[in-house]
Amino acid sequence: MKITRLLSASLCFASTLAFSSCSKENESVTASNDVPQAVLGQIKQLGFTTQGAAQVEGGYLVEGDIFLTNENLASTSAAQLLRVGADEQYRTTEVVSVGAGRTVSVAVSSVLPAAYVTATDEVIRRYNAENLLIKLVRVSSGGEITLTEAPRNARYLASAGFPTGGNPFNSVKVNARSIGTANPATYIATILAHEIGHCIGFRHTDYMDRSYSCGGSVSNEGASTVGAVLIPGTPATADSNSWMLACIGSGANRPFNANDRTALSFIY
Repeated sequence: MKITRLLSASLCFASTLAFSSCSKENESVTASNDVPQAVLGQIKQLGFTTQGAAQVEGGYLVEGDIFLTNENLASTSAAQLLRVGADEQYRTTEVVSVGAGRTVSVAVSSVLPAAYVTATDEVIRRYNAENLLIKLVRVSSGGEITLTEAPRNARYLASAGFPTGGNPFNSVKVNARSIGTANPATYIATILAHEIGHCIGFRHTDYMDRSYSCGGSVSNEGASTVGAVLIPGTPATADSNSWMLACIGSGANRPFNANDRTALSFIY
């Protein structure tokens, strides 16, 4: 996500923008000229914007905070349920297999400040309070999702990927140097809840026009065959408080709203 002042996160935050969000901030500081045209085509085919796409260790970063591996880029899906339109909740074509119920473990690397443990506990409380088939639990190590420090040269606040093979994406990279340690149970928890949302298969609510939360010019990713599946029951009008909006104001808090709860309960 992005934020409204000097930070950027994916919640992406850009230090030079009036708005920051996970996707927009990175778009303002990265260029796609280091990404091969063939890869840009794969990114677009999967339903993601190529604006600001950047090559990072192990794959590519798109939309400011979404990590795509080479395996992701080579994958295909038969899903044809893409809708490009007004602000609604969207998921990817991959979600976590939960069966009759599944508990996903989350670990916080010891290199992160203690505030991130506090924030993670709040994230777990928020998800588990929704009585979903997917539950979260914090473990000391070996989590199915591990929060760890982002590279020192990272231009994002946090990044994550999407599920594969029925399992959550296994890593959330956190730029703690940029985020800081203030407001762990609100602001930091909102950032981490957003990234874990990606890990279990949610797209940005405003993927079709990130200017809605990030400011700037209208940015619509356009049509594709896969990548953004409309979740029934979510609104066809703007949703200004969704936890999966691409950008967020500095220090803000976004607990799940009614539409977020509809989206979460529909999938899980």
